[in-house]
Amino acid sequence: MEKLDPKMADQFYSAILSLETKDECRAFFEDICTIKEMQDLMQRLQVALMLSKGMNYQEISSQTSVSSATISRVNRCLNYGEGGYGIVLERMGKNE
Repeated sequence: MEKLDPKMADQFYSAILSLETKDECRAFFEDICTIKEMQDLMQRLQVALMLSKGMNYQEISSQTSVSSATISRVNRCLNYGEGGYGIVLERMGKNE
């Protein structure tokens, strides 16, 4: 995997953290991402939610049409990644 430029990454993360509402988030991501990129990001989060609820690959694939390779990648990130999915899933659970 290619390394991210630290300065550019810091600017990007700061830009995201500057957003205050869902409408601001929607506007920013619709401007910065293609529809396909947004769909991919949303699907990965959905897969993470489903995996965290104990669903298996077959159930997830049939409900989302996501490939087993993508499900596997999300699962690997959940188990061995930087913890980003875990943070988001925990916080989403507190807000539901």
